[in-house]
Amino acid sequence: QVQLVESGGGLVQAGGSLRLSCTASRSIFSINAMGWYRQAPGKQREWVATITRDGTTNYADSVKGRFTISRDNTKDTMYLQMNSLKPEDTAVYYCNAHYRTYDYWGQGTQVTVSS
Repeated sequence: QVQLVESGGGLVQAGGSLRLSCTASRSIFSINAMGWYRQAPGKQREWVATITRDGTTNYADSVKGRFTISRDNTKDTMYLQMNSLKPEDTAVYYCNAHYRTYDYWGQGTQVTVSS
């Protein structure tokens, strides 16, 4: 089992930056893939970015070139650096870990981008 705790959300003006963190309750070295998802009010949860165990990254087109996903195995933490934020990035951001055929989720952290 894996518990995930996100942090780093907040209110920022358009064009600003935030860095989200996701800390796991166990070593993330053995977790095959970790990722970020987000859910805006009235919308379905959508995938944002993924990083695999070997460091391969993938991004949704809507965030490509603005967001960077990374992981620090020594701290059991994954990050999402978000730059050039837009009002449409406003959402609750969730951390995800795919481990031994199960998906684990954090509680979410709110990101609000004002215009």
